[in-house]
Amino acid sequence: MTAMSRFALKIEYDGGPFHGWQRQPDLTSVQGSIEQALAKIDPTSPLLAAAGRTDTGVHANGQVAHVDLARDWDAHSLMGALNYHLKPNPIAIVEAAEVSEDFHARFSATERHYVFRLISRRAPTVHDIGKAWQVRHELNVELMRKGASYLIGQHDFTTFRAIGCQAKSPIKNLDMLDITEHTYPGGVEYRFHVRARSFLHNQVRSFVGTLERVGAGSWTPEKVNDALALRNRAACGTVSPPHGLYLDHVVYPEDPFF
Repeated sequence: MTAMSRFALKIEYDGGPFHGWQRQPDLTSVQGSIEQALAKIDPTSPLLAAAGRTDTGVHANGQVAHVDLARDWDAHSLMGALNYHLKPNPIAIVEAAEVSEDFHARFSATERHYVFRLISRRAPTVHDIGKAWQVRHELNVELMRKGASYLIGQHDFTTFRAIGCQAKSPIKNLDMLDITEHTYPGGVEYRFHVRARSFLHNQVRSFVGTLERVGAGSWTPEKVNDALALRNRAACGTVSPPHGLYLDHVVYPEDPFF
């Protein structure tokens, strides 16, 4: 039996053209596109395992996946070969590294970091169409930060969980939800930096959509806490669109790319 070599891949992609990360019959996905490229360089048609599945329209700056290959590639050559075969898809392998057989992109991860981009400006966006959520009204960042403070820590997040979520428990520990302001031509960009070991389906988008209502003045910050305590999906505010969300970084006990 031929020994396999395991490689970790750090992946960047524009989620707009894809039906999410996960391979699906007859639909274009990020995973399926990379696996097609892998099949061109490895006769075993290897399959990927990823740190997390992103939904349709969600982007990634630092998705991580691992794959077992029959050939013992040089990591730099592997990255170049995959990027060649991925053209013209908006996907890039930005780092590759050989790892031990006990490394698992999903189960070895200790934290996942997401960033959500929300732009407040009256004029239409041009360069960020499909890359950020735009609203045309002003937002109060201090009110949004106060509302976000109620979500930090361990809670039952049923209110901020998609109805079809397959997680075994709605109880999660949210380590960080910070909101930063950035000057944007004609307005302001707000970036929501969210960190936890794992997330429920649509949890981040539910947070952002609810906090946007706080920033717009439709909700008080305290109403976020009330909604959390109700443990009822109907109490959630607006669910933000997927195109503002980025899987930004995945943390492991030992960085496979260091």
